[in-house]
Amino acid sequence: MKIEQVNESNKGYFKAIDTNTKAGLMTYSWAGTDKIIIDHTEVNPDFKGQNVGKNMVLEAVAFARKSNIKILPLCPFAKSVFDKNPDLHDVLF
Repeated sequence: MKIEQVNESNKGYFKAIDTNTKAGLMTYSWAGTDKIIIDHTEVNPDFKGQNVGKNMVLEAVAFARKSNIKILPLCPFAKSVFDKNPDLHDVLF
């Protein structure tokens, strides 16, 4: 499975793709230049239980660490991933 990121001036998303099929999508908005707000996560029902959503959150964490930015997870799913994984708290806003 491959996760692609599209980052536009004030919005962006991470898209999980498996063999040319969209497995999931997680959207975010920029809040200034040093923070993104994850606002929505969806997973294709065919990929349920395969950690697609979690892997997109982990990709966002890697992006935040590399870019020295913070994440505010307003999406309930993304927030649950952060709640269950204290090792990700370094990027929380």
